[in-house]
Amino acid sequence: MTTRLNSREDLLSLYGDLKHLADEKLEILHSKRKIISVCSCTGCASQDSLLIVEELNKHIQERHMEDTIEATITGCFGFCARGPIVKIYPDEIFYVQVKKEDAGRIIDAIVHDTVVEDLLYKLDHHDHAKHQNDIPFYGKQHRIALHKAGLINPESFEDCIATKGYQALAKALYEMSRDDVIEEVTRSGLRGRGGAGFPTGKKWSFAKASYADKKYIICNADEGDPGAFMDRSILEGDPHSVLEAMAVAGYAIGADEGEIYIRAEYPLAIKRLRIAIKEAEEYGCLGDHILGTDFSFHIYIRYGAGAFVCGEETALIHSIEGHRGEPTLKPPFPAVKGLNGKPTNVNNVETWANVPTIILDGADKFASIGTDKSKGTKVFALAGKVNNVGLVEVPMGTTLREIIYDIGGGIKNGRKFKAVQTGGPSGGCLTEKDLDTPIDYDNLVQRGSMMGSGGMIVLDEDDCAVDIARFYLEFTVEESCGKCTPCRIGNKRMLEILNRIVEGEGTLEDLDRLERLAETIKDSALCALGQTAPNPVLSTLHNFRDEYVAHVVDKKCPAGSCKKLVAFEIDKSLCLGCGMCARNCPVEAIKKSDQPVKNPRLMAYEIDTDKCVRCGSCLSVCPAKPKAIQK
Repeated sequence: MTTRLNSREDLLSLYGDLKHLADEKLEILHSKRKIISVCSCTGCASQDSLLIVEELNKHIQERHMEDTIEATITGCFGFCARGPIVKIYPDEIFYVQVKKEDAGRIIDAIVHDTVVEDLLYKLDHHDHAKHQNDIPFYGKQHRIALHKAGLINPESFEDCIATKGYQALAKALYEMSRDDVIEEVTRSGLRGRGGAGFPTGKKWSFAKASYADKKYIICNADEGDPGAFMDRSILEGDPHSVLEAMAVAGYAIGADEGEIYIRAEYPLAIKRLRIAIKEAEEYGCLGDHILGTDFSFHIYIRYGAGAFVCGEETALIHSIEGHRGEPTLKPPFPAVKGLNGKPTNVNNVETWANVPTIILDGADKFASIGTDKSKGTKVFALAGKVNNVGLVEVPMGTTLREIIYDIGGGIKNGRKFKAVQTGGPSGGCLTEKDLDTPIDYDNLVQRGSMMGSGGMIVLDEDDCAVDIARFYLEFTVEESCGKCTPCRIGNKRMLEILNRIVEGEGTLEDLDRLERLAETIKDSALCALGQTAPNPVLSTLHNFRDEYVAHVVDKKCPAGSCKKLVAFEIDKSLCLGCGMCARNCPVEAIKKSDQPVKNPRLMAYEIDTDKCVRCGSCLSVCPAKPKAIQK
């Protein structure tokens, strides 16, 4: 039966009772109990990590070892490229790419105090990394927003309390005035992690200063950037950190209600939020008279339908109200007139996840990390042509080179780095000259990109800069709400120009039109979606203008990825006469020629360029070294 916590002392007493759970995991006590934590977030769950937990527990039960070994779910370890991940506490043995069939071997290793060597991460020098901190991927990371992911069971309130959950809220309610809380967040230097980087404490102070009989707190969990999964992973791995932070902010600004606006495509995050809210209310950490005080705060979940524009705070508010998700001109800002016309504070998931640490450990500790104008850490979703795809949390000021090469393990297949797109559709491409740039809000903007919510997609030499710009612009055109003319019409005209260019029909005049349109849209669009939509176009024009010129003058795609500008041919002097290309051609465009190869019984092949659809199947299957199929 749940015991309601009616005071701060009740919370601390429960923390003391449950602290041994955290101690076992953190190896503070010399416990003989082993806890096997299995990543259960979306990436690993899609590779049957939940079945791994079931299989581990099956082996534990068969051996009657329930008192000494426990297998449980946990949040995202971040090393998504090597999932499913399994970590064993207190020894901190770290296994990668685990399968259900490995469960018995893992239990055997625990019983005999050994390790399953082939499940350990292999280092470059052929040794194995036994512990998480031995893996270069984690070497330069510093976890704050993600510090409990991989440690606690996100569906266990006891795990939350055992790792100091809701103690920041208790401290705020019992030791700090509303102004004290806002001052602490302001001194920390925390800026919004959702895109614009507005100072969080200042935003809270605006909402507090607005007089009204009702105020709201909103968590923006409408994560829509292609390739981004930071917020989803935080909610799947540690939902209580966000709930606690929203309650702290509610106390600070005088709000009694919070809304979590989350896209319906995040079913696991939604499930865990529901569990967390229910448990927090039962224990008295949310709801009426929190921890025995006169402060009440209720949190509700609101579902979005996946509209990218609803990441903009005014469009998000309209969606919650049941209206079409369209932005409105500011001012008035939501802090003055937001949800239902009342003062409203909106922050995104990652911003909220930093708040409990700031309140509990103090602003100075948080502010000691990062750069002068960008404090703390930032979570990035590292994706694209990089070896170690996953979630990365690093101090502000870490360079792109450190993230891509030291943490990300460099470019896949030994290819050459070309660019990295930061900030998603709102950001820009940064090139080799930017690799040693310390990452913070201001540095990225100065170089034609932006932090955004934290998407970071790495491109290699086979990616076409023009096609990348077209991809992002196509996304924003599709996601535009259509309310303002610059975004609705202007971006569509830019996309039409880019389509002409990649199809070999562009002109040099088109490049001038692109720039003029882009600058006009940036200056006149209603909201951040329209204002930043031209960024991928402008940054690629600036950094890769020669590629644009090659498309319109030479009618060639230097990267060989724009189909209409690529012609495949077979170098008969390299052809083996094996016929692999012909057998894999979907349109039968490859036939034997009358020229023999080194084996006189075989003939070289040739491509009928009129029939060829430029799919690249022939190139991918050609066994010749060097390849006989050439662009």
